[in-house]
Amino acid sequence: MEFLYSGIMSITWQQVVMYLIGALLIYLAIKKDFEPSLLLPMGFGAILVNLPDSGVLNQTLAGVGETTGIIQWLFEIGIEASEAMPLLLFIGIGAMIDFGPLLSNPKMLLFGAAAQFGIFFALTLASLLGFDLKDAASIGIIGAADGPTSILVSQIFQSKYIGAIAVAAYSYMALVPIIQPFAIKLVTTKKERRIKMPYNPASVSKKARIFFPIIVTAVAGLVAPNSVALVGFLMFGNLIRECGVLKSLSETAQKELANLITLLLGITISFSMKAEAFVSVETLMIMGIGLLAFVFDTIGGVLFAKLLNLFFKKKINPMVGAAGISAFPMSARVVQKMGLKEDPTNHLLMHAVGANVAGQIGSVVAGGMIIGLVSSLL
Repeated sequence: MEFLYSGIMSITWQQVVMYLIGALLIYLAIKKDFEPSLLLPMGFGAILVNLPDSGVLNQTLAGVGETTGIIQWLFEIGIEASEAMPLLLFIGIGAMIDFGPLLSNPKMLLFGAAAQFGIFFALTLASLLGFDLKDAASIGIIGAADGPTSILVSQIFQSKYIGAIAVAAYSYMALVPIIQPFAIKLVTTKKERRIKMPYNPASVSKKARIFFPIIVTAVAGLVAPNSVALVGFLMFGNLIRECGVLKSLSETAQKELANLITLLLGITISFSMKAEAFVSVETLMIMGIGLLAFVFDTIGGVLFAKLLNLFFKKKINPMVGAAGISAFPMSARVVQKMGLKEDPTNHLLMHAVGANVAGQIGSVVAGGMIIGLVSSLL
């Protein structure tokens, strides 16, 4: 009883805050169905690592010696030492993606680049607010709208804010259906949102589908060498999908592998959500910068579409530009829903999907470019 009492008395107010944050993440996962495969293990893990003398962290016990905590071990092996978990997850993500809509309408690749504006906006803002360059770059990657890329880049730069960055990235990805409509309406008119885009897809051969991931990996490796691991694993997963001779492995990558790594990644990243590091003014600033990054990603894509409309005879619905972020397929669904709301006969889904999968490529290339650029300046 005395041991139990001493444990309760050693709880700090910061740990109580983390219990509440953990409970909030679990609530959003279960009640609101916001990215449950990640927010639920992150929320539960946030509670685990903040229990007094938590057995999931390494510690030294009197009469026993040093013990190895499972969550800290997973973090050190799967993220800190090798960045293996985020990279393995990219194989599953690549296997899920059908690049057909993009290959049938290649100009959608442009939106995958334009909608990364939030990365550079967030990086600049974080630097102006006093974060050092490595931390600012890590925070900026929240604008990639890609959780694994955010974790990978912040770990490569050894950012002390990796927990806050991961929570911001995944939380705002889950809130895309709320954030994007607001941002889109800020910079579009009703008339623009009603622009129709008939979908007449060009035929995409199996050979093109197979060569595409190989070519993208080679080009990305030449343009942004630091993105090779990110792009390569994503495209390897897609090659497994498209080659036609590894159907069972493709299904395993899409389901069992992706689900298992997502589950482990969610609870492992909670190691960096210890109260003493997470409960701070800097965390609040990171959450605010992350929100602005998502908003400016969306605005950047929309404004780029409006710019193209000055030169194209066949007009692009500007909302499609917003789907150029990496949050697949949530962003494409948002654009489709908004298009149908403005005009029940206007189906934008396949155009938005093309831009959305381009955003997957754009985000990992941007992550590699940031790694290379910042590394050269340090």
